[in-house]
Amino acid sequence: MTDQASTIEIETAPNPEFAVILMHGLGADANDFVPLVPELRLADAPAIRFVFPNAPEIAVTANNGYVMRAWYDILSFEGINRRVDEAGIVASVERVRALIAEQNARGIPSERIFIAGFSQGGAMTYHVGLTHPQKLAGLIVLSGYIPSEGVIDEALSEANRSISIFAAHGNFDDVLNVSLGEQACEFARGLGCDVDWHTYPMPHSVCMEEVEALRNWLAVRLVF
Repeated sequence: MTDQASTIEIETAPNPEFAVILMHGLGADANDFVPLVPELRLADAPAIRFVFPNAPEIAVTANNGYVMRAWYDILSFEGINRRVDEAGIVASVERVRALIAEQNARGIPSERIFIAGFSQGGAMTYHVGLTHPQKLAGLIVLSGYIPSEGVIDEALSEANRSISIFAAHGNFDDVLNVSLGEQACEFARGLGCDVDWHTYPMPHSVCMEEVEALRNWLAVRLVF
């Protein structure tokens, strides 16, 4: 399971009714998206527990073997694509499923849990969300992609085949080309997912227009 001692939790109000599990990008950590919570301005929404887990520290092959927090190893960069350790993806999916189960045990059912992530965390969001056996509330993919469609095909969940997805990407992203985000959206749409796709004139980052769009998307779904 992810390093529980360093998992960060923020509740927008007591007795949360929803949860958002948000995964950071390659080389970042659980603190990376903590500032997003106040920026979303969800004070009038039902109480939400934001959960920010840490990926394990591993040697990343494509980064000269440097040890950093990563949800899976990247074996090589090939043009805009990359080869990845699929077993590592599956292992991290299980880590996140353990976090979902923990929220279930604390009173938040899966259908009120959103899975979210930025960059490599966004890639994990697709893998967790589209293969989770219980229906989830939705997926939030910020500058993400799908590193292995085959892994998803093998474990695809009927419960989340039509799940709602907020996906956003920068047109000037020089880390993960916007075409990778577009490919991921088309793959998800091909499965039957309801994808709300946004692009912004930004690099590999998040902008306030994107945050506002996400707030509006969430507001519609924070209902019973």
